[in-house]
Amino acid sequence: MRPKDSNQSSQRPLIVWCAGASWSGITGTDRQMASALAKFADILWVDPAISPLTPKKFRHGSPRWPLPRLIAIDASILRLTPGALPFHSRGILRPLTAWLVRQQIFHAVKRTGRNPHAVVASHLDDVLGSWGSNILRVFYGTDDYVGGADLMGTARARLEKEERRQLSRANAVIAISSELAERWRGLGFTGAVTLIPNGVDVESYRESEEVAPAVVDLPRPIAGFVGHLSARIDISMLESVVAAGSSLLLIGPHNPQWESVRFQRLISHARVSWVGPVAFNQLPSYLKVIDVGITPYADSEFNRASFPLKTLEYLSAGKPAVSTDLPAVRWLASDLITVASRSNFGQVVLAASKMNDRSSELRRIAFATSHSWTRRAEEFSRAIGIRCE
Repeated sequence: MRPKDSNQSSQRPLIVWCAGASWSGITGTDRQMASALAKFADILWVDPAISPLTPKKFRHGSPRWPLPRLIAIDASILRLTPGALPFHSRGILRPLTAWLVRQQIFHAVKRTGRNPHAVVASHLDDVLGSWGSNILRVFYGTDDYVGGADLMGTARARLEKEERRQLSRANAVIAISSELAERWRGLGFTGAVTLIPNGVDVESYRESEEVAPAVVDLPRPIAGFVGHLSARIDISMLESVVAAGSSLLLIGPHNPQWESVRFQRLISHARVSWVGPVAFNQLPSYLKVIDVGITPYADSEFNRASFPLKTLEYLSAGKPAVSTDLPAVRWLASDLITVASRSNFGQVVLAASKMNDRSSELRRIAFATSHSWTRRAEEFSRAIGIRCE
């Protein structure tokens, strides 16, 4: 989609998508859902604001100057990277930053020559205000922001205040878990709260049949983990996987403040390989070489309200999945996901790694297909009044 020059765009609704992560960052819920929705609508994707002082690793390819930056991703998606003042995330500047970002979004919308059908916010920044009454304002809850206060190093009281403000601005709420949906109903939101869990990009795993597997020099069986290595994870479960006799492949960034000594000891083991973050299009090649995928989440308020992408990704790759007992796993209600506790995690993972017959593999892929991002986007479109054609 390009400003004022797409014949297809003029026939389709426009969604302003205020994302919690950069388009060029890790491919998570925001980007997956927005990309799938682009089948039914045009998307103006809004990155988190950056300033000339933002470190390179957080700019994700955007220049220090000039900002804002508006570029076309493809025929259906425009990407706006708003500019902000230095230290824009600090308390006293946050209201000014929100105002500046809104002005840049308004200007980008004006350049399209169209009125948005909906504005979606998947974070707590104040971007839902000041829109006309004929524009749907959607709060898309991809995480329990308040429950993750300690994880993000942010004051819980501030997040609670921002959460209530976002709910007051919205006239529709979409949550990825039943726990989030119930929380926001309990806070008095009187509009529609729609439950739309995370999905999986099934097509990426089908296409991966033509991609050579990643080179992983580990003895089998190999248990694989995909995601952030942070306080969300119970490291004792990772250790138990190795102690029980499986190799361990870790894929994703490590927070250096999380279990630094134990993590270094873990990855120094001969049967453990940590490859760091990998591009999303490379992920299927790594999942090809594992025998079982694991979701070893710690029991926390934040995790209980989550819906891990990784569990469905393992199944989409045809691999057995072992997870701790999460509400999201109970919602999926499938015998294809084995639930394990902290005390028996390693042994359960070892046993699951041997369940790789062709019949089970096909069942897992079929189950994942029923939870594809395409289907989730159809649910999202219906929830905000867009026809799925």
